[in-house]
Amino acid sequence: METKTLKQLPVGIQTFEKIIAQNCLYVDKTAYIHKMLKASNYIFLSRPRRFGKSLLVSTLQSYFEGRKDLFKGLYIEQVEKDWTEYPVLRFDMSSSKHMKKEQLEDYLRDMLAANEERFGISTNNPEPSLRLKNLIAKVYEKTGKQVVILIDEYDAPLLDVL
Repeated sequence: METKTLKQLPVGIQTFEKIIAQNCLYVDKTAYIHKMLKASNYIFLSRPRRFGKSLLVSTLQSYFEGRKDLFKGLYIEQVEKDWTEYPVLRFDMSSSKHMKKEQLEDYLRDMLAANEERFGISTNNPEPSLRLKNLIAKVYEKTGKQVVILIDEYDAPLLDVL
């Protein structure tokens, strides 16, 4: 009689790539992701804490970066034909809790600087909103592809204010 080894649970792992690389248990929700992405260009997800939003954002990042290798055996691998690679700007706001306005602006500047560096873009504008607008335009100009923006834990800085 054949015995199957159960996959390890991905406790504390919120990165799709790590879950796949470590061969952990992953419940395939890519059918929902595929359906969601075909329905709209703009998606706002509001879910309770510990609901898997960070893992979803990580999965979306891998998908938009064209990482077909990570989706082997999953629903989306079978239905997606194009696997277009898009430039992805990911902003993780989880570390922005308990910050004052000035600290939050510095935090945003750091994330923008990291993305600018990744795409080889320089700026001399300190204003985060203008830098983001410039970053999107320059990345589009460089790649010729729509820019995907993923924001994880968008509510972290808001919770302190409330």
